[in-house]
Amino acid sequence: MSLFAYAPAPESRAVVDIAPSYGLFIDGEFREAADGTVFKTIAPATEEVLSEVARAGAEDVDAAVAAARRAFPAWSALPGAERGKYLFRIARILQERSRELAVLETLDNGKPIRETRDADLPLVAAHFFYYAGWADKLAHAGFGPDPRPLGVAGQVIPWNFPLLMLAWKIAPALATGNTVVLKPAETTPLSALFFADVCRQAGLPRGVVNILTGDGSAGAALVAHEGVDKVAFTGSTAVGKEIARTVAGTSKKLTLELGGKGANIVFDDAPVDQAVEGIVTGIFFNQGQVCCAGSRLLVQESVHDEVLDALKRRLGTLRVGDPLDKNTDIGAINSAEQLARITALADTGEAEGAERWSPACELPEAGFWFAPTLFTGVTQAHTVARDEIFGPVLSVLTFRTPDEAVAKANNTPYGLSAGVWTEKGSRILAMAARLRAGVVWANTFNKFDPTSPFGGYQESGFGREGGRHGLEAYLDV
Repeated sequence: MSLFAYAPAPESRAVVDIAPSYGLFIDGEFREAADGTVFKTIAPATEEVLSEVARAGAEDVDAAVAAARRAFPAWSALPGAERGKYLFRIARILQERSRELAVLETLDNGKPIRETRDADLPLVAAHFFYYAGWADKLAHAGFGPDPRPLGVAGQVIPWNFPLLMLAWKIAPALATGNTVVLKPAETTPLSALFFADVCRQAGLPRGVVNILTGDGSAGAALVAHEGVDKVAFTGSTAVGKEIARTVAGTSKKLTLELGGKGANIVFDDAPVDQAVEGIVTGIFFNQGQVCCAGSRLLVQESVHDEVLDALKRRLGTLRVGDPLDKNTDIGAINSAEQLARITALADTGEAEGAERWSPACELPEAGFWFAPTLFTGVTQAHTVARDEIFGPVLSVLTFRTPDEAVAKANNTPYGLSAGVWTEKGSRILAMAARLRAGVVWANTFNKFDPTSPFGGYQESGFGREGGRHGLEAYLDV
């Protein structure tokens, strides 16, 4: 029995008012889907129905793209400083409504309130502030003296960071003078619909931002629409490949941010306690539902036992449960479908001979839950070392030399992220130069900043979001 216990510390749901139903946001107004179809969005932690949401079809996609096309001439003709004012206003409103939006995101997504409150919402506002500053400086961004917007951007985002992915897409698009049609994930539509209200509150001109809720068919129709000039997608590699096939042979610009199987590499001189915290952040943040998660832990053989013992002790302190409780470390898996995938892959790892371990923890009866899990005795042939699980599952491998660490880290079709833990700066630089990953963190993991570009290559996609580099995808250069 622990000497100290955590008393329940639930965040109040009263700060957010969820309507019983929501329409599509097209041309500055909410409307029903053309065919009247709807779907329900549920809370992953309790399986309660949160709201009923309109399901967009092809006719709705046509209407949203037409609205964005009509709004484009006036919006793109605005001086950059004027567009920046709208972005600054949106950023301030997001800050003012951050508590409301954090609770909403936790309810609809299942992630802990500490993450939505302390990580997601501050970063969302920061991206709008950052790109607001670029709006009147595009001529000095390195893309020529007079870079021009592309037109209508069709954007499709995932369910793991609904509002943050929205900010990554919409902020640079608006700053550069484009108009937007965005389709949020089917399981997490609410924060995007609340953002539509933020746009109205900020006085954003009609049609500049349009939100289409629905399933994958709405996203496919948006990607294929002839009125779309730019496609931006974050999600699975399989869907990304299908989008690339759809866009091939057209004049549309495309950026894809897809899956990952990031390696977190711990050398024998790394500070163990600090490394363990980074390992936990790398794979258990947002229940491991992160494209750049450090899902493969590579530990130098000489410190393997020490690191693993410390890691297991740390996992024993993680609190799994109510995402609205401020003490919760690990919340609910986003959907029954995703839970089934995680479970199947973890079972495969065990069947293939890897040793499975989880700390003792009591999972709630309702909702979608998966205990934090380690696999040891893993080889590069194991499925859990190759496939993206997208859940709180860590595969532990060992290495003896830096060359072996690089070879194992790069032995993946992905190329999104990696981490290096060592006290030697020269080793950090040498490893970073050899790791085939779009982002390499040094003695930290999962740190994001709007000024820094993010993206991958190989089957992790192409193009960059964030920073000055994130402007290029929305400019005719």
